[in-house]
Amino acid sequence: MSAVLPVEEAIAAPPSSLGDFWRHFSGNKGAVAGLVVFVFVILCALLAGVLAPHSPIEQYRDALLTPPMWAEGGSSRFILGTDDIGRDMLSRLLHGARLSLMIGFVAVLLSMLPGVALGLTAAFFPRIGLLILRLMDVMLALPSLLLAIAVVAILGPGLVNTMLAIAIVAVPSYVRLVRASAMAELTRDYVVASRLAGAGTARLMFNTVLPNCMAPVIVTATLGFSDAILAAAALGFLGLGAQPPTPEWGTMLASARDYIERANWVVTFPGLAILVTVLAINLMGDGLRDALDPRMKKL
Repeated sequence: MSAVLPVEEAIAAPPSSLGDFWRHFSGNKGAVAGLVVFVFVILCALLAGVLAPHSPIEQYRDALLTPPMWAEGGSSRFILGTDDIGRDMLSRLLHGARLSLMIGFVAVLLSMLPGVALGLTAAFFPRIGLLILRLMDVMLALPSLLLAIAVVAILGPGLVNTMLAIAIVAVPSYVRLVRASAMAELTRDYVVASRLAGAGTARLMFNTVLPNCMAPVIVTATLGFSDAILAAAALGFLGLGAQPPTPEWGTMLASARDYIERANWVVTFPGLAILVTVLAINLMGDGLRDALDPRMKKL
């Protein structure tokens, strides 16, 4: 009898939170496809030094604007062809994936941390929160790309300043989201009970309220990742992001715009890389929203 009881308990036990999350996430086929593509992009970025057949900045003067290997005039030496100064497209795309993902991750981190802190401050301290919200309203009143361009113009073009500009632009969305979520949690019984038990403000903010606000923050950060990649590509296209010869997708598009008709592959491949990566991240974001938001879960 005692040997059977643990098995019965295991069968009757409710699924773990991770298992429940995966069940709802995997129910969205688009999210699973996006996850597969995103993992593939991450692997390509991590293994760029191994997978890339050439250096991303090495110039082959005898192979300017060589077509992809399957096109007429192509060569197996350059699978996706070369650009206008003879650099291998495949190698630049692989190394560009590493750079674009790094920009997205750093920009999201630099915007999420202060955004969460300011949002919690605005929820717990209404007077200070009013000033924070008015400042966020001013930032939201400006088009995001225009604000990013203004920040880069002040700081100067470059990779680091690009990440800072993208992060600054994204802060208001986190502030408003965290404040709204925290305000809703402050009226719940468990927060009132923690106050009565003598919990301090810092403990209430970071140990009690913040963990229950993280689900929408995670979804916003995921979608913000794709926005950061697009913003970095836009700034790079305008010449304000990563500077040549850095293999960044937006910079690659900017240097190739004069060859759209003559050599369309130098524009097509970086554009497809941005499109596929951003689409995969957005599909993942939809799946995360369905899995983390109880109102979106399909019973």
